[in-house]
Amino acid sequence: MFSVLKNLGWFFQREKKRYFIGLILLIVCGIAELAPPKLLGNAIDEIVTGSVTWASLTNYILLIIGVLIFIYFTTYVWMREIFGGSNLVERLLRTRFMNHLLGMTPPFFERSRTGDLMARATNDLRSVSTTVGFGMLTLTDSTSYLSVILIAMGTMISWKLTLAAIIPLPFIALAMKIYGKIIHERYTLAQDAFGDMNDQVLESVAGIRVIRAYVQERHDEQKFADITNDVYKKNLAVAKVDAYFEPTIRLFVGLSYAIGLTYGIYLVFHNELTLGNLVTFNMFLGMMIWPMFAIGELINIMQRGGASLDRVNETLNVPPDVKDPANPIHVESPEAIEFKDLTFRYPTSSINNLEKINLTVKRGQTLGIVGKTGSGKSTLLKQLLNEYPAGTGKLTISDVLIQDISLNQLYSWIGYVPQEQILFSKTVRQNIQFGLKDAPDDIIMEAIKTAAFDQDLGTLSDGLDTLVGEKGVALSGGQKQRVALARAFIADPDILILDDALSAVDARTEARIIDNIRNQRSGKTTLISTHRLSGVEHADWIVVLEKGKMIEQGTHETLLELGGWYREQYERQQVESGLSDGEVS
Repeated sequence: MFSVLKNLGWFFQREKKRYFIGLILLIVCGIAELAPPKLLGNAIDEIVTGSVTWASLTNYILLIIGVLIFIYFTTYVWMREIFGGSNLVERLLRTRFMNHLLGMTPPFFERSRTGDLMARATNDLRSVSTTVGFGMLTLTDSTSYLSVILIAMGTMISWKLTLAAIIPLPFIALAMKIYGKIIHERYTLAQDAFGDMNDQVLESVAGIRVIRAYVQERHDEQKFADITNDVYKKNLAVAKVDAYFEPTIRLFVGLSYAIGLTYGIYLVFHNELTLGNLVTFNMFLGMMIWPMFAIGELINIMQRGGASLDRVNETLNVPPDVKDPANPIHVESPEAIEFKDLTFRYPTSSINNLEKINLTVKRGQTLGIVGKTGSGKSTLLKQLLNEYPAGTGKLTISDVLIQDISLNQLYSWIGYVPQEQILFSKTVRQNIQFGLKDAPDDIIMEAIKTAAFDQDLGTLSDGLDTLVGEKGVALSGGQKQRVALARAFIADPDILILDDALSAVDARTEARIIDNIRNQRSGKTTLISTHRLSGVEHADWIVVLEKGKMIEQGTHETLLELGGWYREQYERQQVESGLSDGEVS
């Protein structure tokens, strides 16, 4: 049950001063709370015996007020320290969790569900936070505070009455153990269901246009109703066990009261106990109600916190599929990029996705990559991102293996525009500035012109300050592509990778963008994959892929002379382009 505290030992070690102060003051506060009942019992005994005076009564009142003031300020300090630690561990774990996600590569996110990751970053971390705050309070009160009360009852009142009154306590411990095990299992299932619900919501919101286009609103509503019903049932299963805690404790506390009152009256009649001491004892019994409840809350919180921490650690313990080299080799600048017999297979694939790739791209050259859908164009470009475990063969930059280059240095060279553009829920300006932090408007406009987005900018309601919506939903496909291109152009990278990044623009806009790239990227490396061969006619070298293998390579003119796939595709696209121009005219 307390494994969660052991697993959080690093935090308690770091914040030992905070918790030492907080827990010591909590215990001191608990001891101080024993004073008012004892003072009241003494006052009652003086009243019964007739020895009370105004002076003694005034002293009792002032002492009780003084103790209450002391308890007030002490409580403020321990609550600030302990619950402050609760907020601190949540912040530390959330930061660690986010940093871990940022260090993960695509294979991790292919295996993990976004909704489940969100559940772990929110609900689960909040449960861990509660364990470190309220959990530490219940742990202290159910052990130290309860012990202090029991010792006070046994030494200050009557050890015989105390032993009789605590007979029900072992039964509480037994019941809590049984309930705690069930809570841990059911709470884990409930959190998993919450992650599934998050996934469903994310998919529905992201795919709302498709859902409406296929008139699947009612089906999606039913699907969401089913999954929320599952979440409800699993949380209800937790609540049903939760509901046993309080009645069980009340039952045994009530038995303690009954035993204490019955046996206490017997001791008073036999002059083994004064009336004042019986009143004090019953007040102490009343003070024991919270520590007994704390036992139940402790088990509940620890089991929830343990289940949540297990889920969080499950994610944190996943190592990156691609790690930074232990001793990275510094490369001044990316000169030649060379593929030597490179063969690569995705972790989920049963066949080689690239096979025996031999290719050299020198600094300042433009490489065009073409081929059928699924031929391996994107896979070839992604090798430069070093996001997947390396295959066989070699990929070097400036004669250094890409695995030996620091990931930060590698990414600092690259500007990447993928097939599916991701824009953030910010303005056009902020999305473009993501490529160059705090870039002024004149540089932003230059990047926009290079991406041929300048004419579209005037059609947007607020120009550069137009909000693009989540994932750029407020923009068309072509506009999203060109904003993504501008983001890459503004960074002026040494290596620009365009992965079918011009598929949503028309041929004339594509030609304008290609001309801009040729004029502005002199001396820098550019790699372009595309289905439209007009986008790579200008390239220094063109590679044709089929099923991950290079079947043709050369310049545009050389490939036309070969009379293979490239020429066939080029002639077909020329005919289609001619027909399109004829329709327009």
